[in-house]
Amino acid sequence: MWLQFRRWHLSIALLGMALTSSVVQAQKALPDAPSASSTAADSRGNEAVPINAEKPRDSYQLQPGDDPQNRLVTPLLKHFAKDQENFWTSPAHLRMRDLKWIVPFTGFTGALIASDGWITRQVPDRPNQLQRSRHISNYGLYSLVGAGGGSFLLGSLTHNDHLREAGFLSGEAAVNSTAVTYAFKSIAQRPRPLVDNGNGNFFQGGSSFPSEHAAVAWSVASVWAHEYPGPLSQLFAYGLASAVTLTRVTGKQHFASDAFIGSALGWYFGRQVYRAHHDPELGGAGWGNFLEQEESDHTRNPDNMSSPSVPLDSWIYPAFDRLIAVGYVPGAVLGIRPWTRMECARMLQEAGERLSNDDSPEPASRIYRELSQEFFDESARLDGARNLGAAVDSVYTRITNISGPPLRDGYHFGQTIINDYGRPFGEGVNIVTGTSARAVAGPFSIYVRGEYQQAPSVTPVSASALREMAASDFVSDFPPGFMPPGFSANTGSFNRFRLLEGSIGLTLHNVQVSFGKQNAWLGPGEAGPLLFSDNAEPITMLRIESVSPYRIPLLSNLFGPVRSEFFLGQLSGLQWVFQPPTLYGPNNVNPQPFVHGQKISFKPTANLEFGFGVAAMFGGPGLPFTIHNFLRTYYSHKANLAQNPGKRFSAFDVSYRIPGLRNWLTAYVDSLVVDEVSPLGSFRPSLNPGL
Repeated sequence: MWLQFRRWHLSIALLGMALTSSVVQAQKALPDAPSASSTAADSRGNEAVPINAEKPRDSYQLQPGDDPQNRLVTPLLKHFAKDQENFWTSPAHLRMRDLKWIVPFTGFTGALIASDGWITRQVPDRPNQLQRSRHISNYGLYSLVGAGGGSFLLGSLTHNDHLREAGFLSGEAAVNSTAVTYAFKSIAQRPRPLVDNGNGNFFQGGSSFPSEHAAVAWSVASVWAHEYPGPLSQLFAYGLASAVTLTRVTGKQHFASDAFIGSALGWYFGRQVYRAHHDPELGGAGWGNFLEQEESDHTRNPDNMSSPSVPLDSWIYPAFDRLIAVGYVPGAVLGIRPWTRMECARMLQEAGERLSNDDSPEPASRIYRELSQEFFDESARLDGARNLGAAVDSVYTRITNISGPPLRDGYHFGQTIINDYGRPFGEGVNIVTGTSARAVAGPFSIYVRGEYQQAPSVTPVSASALREMAASDFVSDFPPGFMPPGFSANTGSFNRFRLLEGSIGLTLHNVQVSFGKQNAWLGPGEAGPLLFSDNAEPITMLRIESVSPYRIPLLSNLFGPVRSEFFLGQLSGLQWVFQPPTLYGPNNVNPQPFVHGQKISFKPTANLEFGFGVAAMFGGPGLPFTIHNFLRTYYSHKANLAQNPGKRFSAFDVSYRIPGLRNWLTAYVDSLVVDEVSPLGSFRPSLNPGL
């Protein structure tokens, strides 16, 4: 498994770096073309441009390529070798500014891979529909390849150099993309969607990733659309290539990420071949530089700058809690975490304004200096600096020794270690070693955190303990081999690598949309909110949140600024699900249920904060995820178990800094009810008060 993990990440990293950095390579000024003439004019009669003149930085002018001698045999082999060299060596040409495209491309690809199974299950599996999609993709590809080959033959017979070049370059691009596609197929070894129950696991033997149909189609289409840039020819080329990509997915021949990566490979090779070997004297359109951007001193809006969230177990939160407790960050909202790095910089700026006007004590000043150093880049971006960069956040090792049998059943006995991302632990020495990294580019951000976890084995539950647990669960006894809900089914030792967190984010107008393996802390206090905390391993979720507090017209006049969050994700470790009349578990809960939640927190004064939240678990075996079933979690109140919309929770929390002791004491109450509208007015809420 460890070998498979390394091969998988090596292949994805290689593919992502090659695809994104190869775009950079294609943006660069092309070497001088071997020609006796020192100038060339374009087909529209524009002023001649010196071939060996230095191009302006980050700009593109249509010029003769490296070698426009587009002929078979030796010239073609030279072209192919050079094209492959440019692709495989392109990671060496990466620059910081390329994060602007690397971050969204890598993030979107990762999101597709994570969603492949779900997307495939949404595709109807009627035999006639699958066959129709396969026919469309095959005949669409044959049409594009036939157009390329036919144009080369017809152009050669009629001495039409432009038509001949269009066929020649489209064929060259198709051969290049095919070679790279099969190279990645041999690495990925991913089965097709109709094999192995559509799991899409890599390194299981297969040829699904990436799609060669999509790669070849986009190779030909991208060349043709620029050789003949008219609207009809572009509509034909790109429309047919898009149809091939789409029908490879609807025909269940490839996963969505397979088709996307194949299309990207084809587009790249079409672009690279055209720019390197197209003769501009024959006509055609220039292929501009989409990375082109004028460097100017224009004002940048930090509301549109994305940044990853600070992990919930970071030292940042206790440090800010100290500043908040003594009143230096009155605008902080504690009921919704994690905070993004840009939000931390904003709160730090707020603290700095008050510290500068106050004879602050040394502990507060020291904390402020440490936080200022941590968020130096983000603070500069608040003042207008570019939101562009990448960094390794941390490399860490944690060693924990536990003497005596630990508790791992939070439902019955408690837990020795809580709010720890669901990391395994046992009696003896427990070790976690990990690293985290982040990258930002304008409105995009990406964050990855992985760690290797080692934990000793745990003694199985004794028969007497099982009897006591059964009694507390109001059942007569647990049958042999029954694993009680809440107890970890794995009692053996752990030696594993875990992707602890990983997400891609997009921020616009202080609203961040992120997708990936994420966590949340929706409530006050240190013991763990009742609604959602990091006591379990993060789940794959879509999250939409307000990065900073905002105001709602009229309502905020009474209740002050607001922060809100919505998330929708799927569980991965649930062992038991009851869908009347069947009890599923412990090993047949497939698909796993979904969970969604919302939280809104109000800040009427600097000393008072209160919030409302709801969450619902729905779906699972026998109850598919549909929009109707999702909406039913909000309004349906059927007493019939067969029509139960899901397990629903409502929460309310309030925190208040005590008058006279505001810098020293805060009281809070966190409350939760199940299948009720709100804890307010309930006679049976779960309460968690604290100071």
